[in-house]
Amino acid sequence: MKVSVVIPTLDEERLVAETVARAQEIGDEVIVADGGSTDATAARAGAMGARVVAAPRGRGAQLAAGAAVTSGDVLLFLHADVRAPSSARAAMLDALADDAVVGGNFGLRFVPTTFAARCFTVANDLRRRALAIHYGDSGLFVRREVYLRVGGFRPAPLFEDWDLSRRLARAGRVVYLREVVVEASARRFAHAPLRTLAIWTALQLGYSLGVAPEHLARLYEDIR
Repeated sequence: MKVSVVIPTLDEERLVAETVARAQEIGDEVIVADGGSTDATAARAGAMGARVVAAPRGRGAQLAAGAAVTSGDVLLFLHADVRAPSSARAAMLDALADDAVVGGNFGLRFVPTTFAARCFTVANDLRRRALAIHYGDSGLFVRREVYLRVGGFRPAPLFEDWDLSRRLARAGRVVYLREVVVEASARRFAHAPLRTLAIWTALQLGYSLGVAPEHLARLYEDIR
């Protein structure tokens, strides 16, 4: 099966070249959906061989725009600060050999490895196993036809990944490939881990109670 990797970006010129290079080890094509970067993000991604598409700012809208131009049978969505190992490709395809599997995600480790990063890494794993909640920083993959059938990413400014994962779970089996570990930057909580944890908990609770993502996004700081 052909694999397409979609990466949403916004002012990520320091990270995008390596992200694209690593994604090229997994995908047959790499799509960078840029939300209007004012730096050299788009140019650097294009120079690395990625196809760059312009999209409205917002991760949900950017992921939807990137997915719309893919041609793969399998879509893998990665954040700009996430590095997936080359072994992810074989693991995905092996999992999808089971027709009941519609998609899934990977194990996640935050880097650099500090005490706070280790705590967030463990918490993420426990949440995934106990509550089946997972977000885009752990890498989301899905069969293209299932992605289209469930309606794809919605243009929400927050929780677009959780929204999609819940719809996928209703469409079939969503697997947790825990043995394949992607590395995500700890930059969001590096300077204030307890404050970040409190905000994340409040956001997740609010979304679970039906608060609109547009309202919750006001609490989600831009850390670039």
